[in-house]
Order: sequence, then C-alpha cells, then structure tokens
Amino acid sequence: MIEEISSEKHYYSIGEVAKMFNLSISNIRFWEQEFEILKPKKNKKGDRFFTKQDVDHLKIIYHLLKEKGYTIDGARKKLMQQPDNVSDRIRMIESLKKIKVFLQSLKNNLDKKDPEISTAENISLENDSDGGK
Repeated sequence: MIEEISSEKHYYSIGEVAKMFNLSISNIRFWEQEFEILKPKKNKKGDRFFTKQDVDHLKIIYHLLKEKGYTIDGARKKLMQQPDNVSDRIRMIESLKKIKVFLQSLKNNLDKKDPEISTAENISLENDSDGGK
C-alpha cells in the first residue's frame, strides 16, 4: 500500500519516495530510466528530488506494474495510449480505499458501542455490505 504524502512539502528525497511506495531506492532509479514522465530535479551532487507530480506519476507506474501486473513495456504503452484514464482510475481507487477504511472504522466503532448486537445481526450486516455474496 502506498503511504499518503504531506501536501506541505514541495520536494521529496528519493529515500522518502522509496519509503512511500515500500520500494528500494534502486527500483525508483530504474523506473526513472524506464519512464520518461519521471523527471526528478537533481542538485549539483546528483541527489534526486521528486515533486508531487513525480509522486503522482509514480503512483500510476506502481499501480500498473505492482497492482495490475503489467510489464515495463506494457505499462509504457498504457501510459502513452490512455494517460488520463489511468490517472482517473487511480484517483477513483484511492478514493474508494479511503471510503472503505472510513466505513470499516465506523463499523468497528458501532460494534464497540453496542455489544448487544447479536451474531445473526452482525452476519446480516456483513452480507449486506458485500452485495449479498
């Protein structure tokens, strides 16, 4: 899972970015070479600094490679063919994940406040939340 980024910062070191995605620094460098949309700023020493836009691009790349199982070439082609569709889908998935976490915490809080709810009612609530599967 990708960690949330702070909206206050303008630049993130490669170490911070690697930690956000739970990846190695060398993996981030490799992706930088493979994907033209990644263009971190570099200082005179060659240290990389990623903007929020770079991090957003990395989210897309991460989604395609790690979550969807695309190859590097496949991900590159997908980004070239439908870049807006991919980023829109990722934003939607992130929104849905946040809603899911919120709903789970809400359910947990309700369970704590009313321990009188019977097991049958809990099962009924769970079945309703997964579409009756």
